[in-house]
Amino acid sequence: MLEIASKSSPVGSTVFALLALLVISLVVLSILRYYLPLRTTPAFYTVPIFFALWLPSVVVILLPIDLASNATTDDEATRGIWLPERVLLVSWRISYWLTFVLTWFLLPILEEYSDAGYRDPKGKLMHSLRENAQFMATVLAASVLGLIYFFISYGFSIVSLKGLLMALAYMFGLVLAIYLMGHGLVSIPRRLMRNASLTGRLRRLQARAPKLYERMQDSLVTLEEIEYQVFELGRRKVGSALDYQDWIEELQEMANITDDHAPPATIDPTASRIIPTVITEKFLADLTRNLMRARHTRLRYVAEWNHLVQKASETQAIIDSAAPKKLDFGDADPHAGMWEKTKILSPYTRHMVYFHLLPYMQVALAIFLGAASACIVWSEVIKLAFPKLSFIRLTVIHHWVGDKAQVGFAGQVISALWICYMCSAALISMTEVKVWRGRALVKRNTSHESAFWYALQVAKLSIPISYNFLTMLSRSVYKKTVFYKFLGESIDLTPLGRWFDDLYPVFVLIPVLATLFGVYGRVKRLFVGMDVVDDDEDSPTGYGTGSWREGRDLIDRDVRGNSLRRRDDAFSRLATTTGNTGRSAPVLSMPATRSSGTSPARSPVRPSANARPGPSSRRPQLEEPEDDNMFAIIGHRMKNTIDTFEAPRWMQDLGQGIKKPKWMGGDEEENTPQRPDGHERNNSDFRRWFGGEGGIRL
Repeated sequence: MLEIASKSSPVGSTVFALLALLVISLVVLSILRYYLPLRTTPAFYTVPIFFALWLPSVVVILLPIDLASNATTDDEATRGIWLPERVLLVSWRISYWLTFVLTWFLLPILEEYSDAGYRDPKGKLMHSLRENAQFMATVLAASVLGLIYFFISYGFSIVSLKGLLMALAYMFGLVLAIYLMGHGLVSIPRRLMRNASLTGRLRRLQARAPKLYERMQDSLVTLEEIEYQVFELGRRKVGSALDYQDWIEELQEMANITDDHAPPATIDPTASRIIPTVITEKFLADLTRNLMRARHTRLRYVAEWNHLVQKASETQAIIDSAAPKKLDFGDADPHAGMWEKTKILSPYTRHMVYFHLLPYMQVALAIFLGAASACIVWSEVIKLAFPKLSFIRLTVIHHWVGDKAQVGFAGQVISALWICYMCSAALISMTEVKVWRGRALVKRNTSHESAFWYALQVAKLSIPISYNFLTMLSRSVYKKTVFYKFLGESIDLTPLGRWFDDLYPVFVLIPVLATLFGVYGRVKRLFVGMDVVDDDEDSPTGYGTGSWREGRDLIDRDVRGNSLRRRDDAFSRLATTTGNTGRSAPVLSMPATRSSGTSPARSPVRPSANARPGPSSRRPQLEEPEDDNMFAIIGHRMKNTIDTFEAPRWMQDLGQGIKKPKWMGGDEEENTPQRPDGHERNNSDFRRWFGGEGGIRL
């Protein structure tokens, strides 16, 4: 208390640090609420994920405070946020070792635990320990040479073992961080620059649509195959299946399958046996795991498809607003947030913002972030040879008293922004590089296994990126920090660790150049084919796999189907409301489409991606009606074909002024028989010769 009351105590800095921690906690909670179904997520899942995201965010604030605390300016006005050295040391120890335990022990165990298909916690835990024991044994075997070298050079002790673990963990994280960060440093500004062009943005969305739609359909087929396995398993009532009857019933409830559920249309009931003769616990665990993964994969691709359709529709609306100078996105989704439902701008103002202002802002931001990426790459390359030419060093350290460098409040803010951008570049790359076994972040439907994996990567990459940023500053500055004394001395303890830390960041040029010149897309087209769609390259023209025209048709079909369903739902609700008051419900009429202006690929309305076909609708009724014979069916089809022919106008007007003689039926116009729909009945229908009834069957 005496220290807080003294004039030299950092009361203002302490209050600022506590407020920053509170803000970080609220942001992390909002992220968890956005991606995770919190109501169905156990507390022992949520708490580790929270700390795995919270601790790296604390590092972003703690490192600038450490810089200013050990390189304090002499001017009180420019002095930044600072804390005592003991407080910084305790904060670094808590942040680092909690992150270390989460990264290497707790999160991997919980990840496999959540993905295990066993019913009881003991079975899940044993499965998780077996999987992680294999991984740890592989890591230990790969690092045995390093252990021998380190112990021979410095002897075996608790202090040396701790330093070795810290150095190896840093090197392992730096290898992944440099690659991901190099990819993201190019991807972020390029994406902003490309999205500034509305037509180019729409074309890329349309080019991605066919491949995404195909994956969405494949995910449905995979899910139906697993559900069919559960269905067949539920039909087995004898033998070893009786020992796991409760487990089988839980699987049926999870898959919404009952005993009278028909098998999906995509499964051949006469195929080879898909259920083993003897049901074991391992088989049921694998089936449960595959079912959970298939459900989350289905949700992932459906969410991605809906997001793509929404973005394409909004981009098309922005482009179409060029002529009327008014932009209206229509009614918001009923499940959208309050911000999305709020309409502040007028249609004209919204057009000016989305059509003119935002593209220029994206271009400006892309140029700014592109320059920042170039500064980071330049600083990584020359930090060993010419450390004084590092742009990061020049932007963070503003105050010099002779040869003594000082960091003020402005340097703290700039250093926090640098660390945030470097971490964002690495984390965004994880969502773009599709090599993570199908893991993805889905709004409110992220699987627990995916959430643990992404939280694990965030915790794993934060410390290496932060220390790598620190080494791009002046040695006289970062060697005074508590972070260097805590971690840096362990890395620089051996010449191998010191040279690795100095030279390996130069390899950031490899992912930067590969992403900048589209090497990934060229390699993919070389090994896969010429019709491969890559987000970084222009898609080929034509109706091949990944054609933007095919994607445009799929998106238009989906938008039209969704609008029709929304209108049907609105009329249904209106009919229900008016039915209680005795009024007649409105009749929904569909206008006829012109065959000359509609593409054949766009004419059918595709069902919603979210709608699952029921048992009665899985097999489409393509058979002909059984009450007609073959000649009647041929008559139906010939009549429909002939009726689609339209005579020229001059031929239709020919003979309009000539009156028919009485013997030709000129006086029988009033007695012409009528059909129930009000049209004249054609008694000369030649389908009657073959047994037809004269009606046109659609």
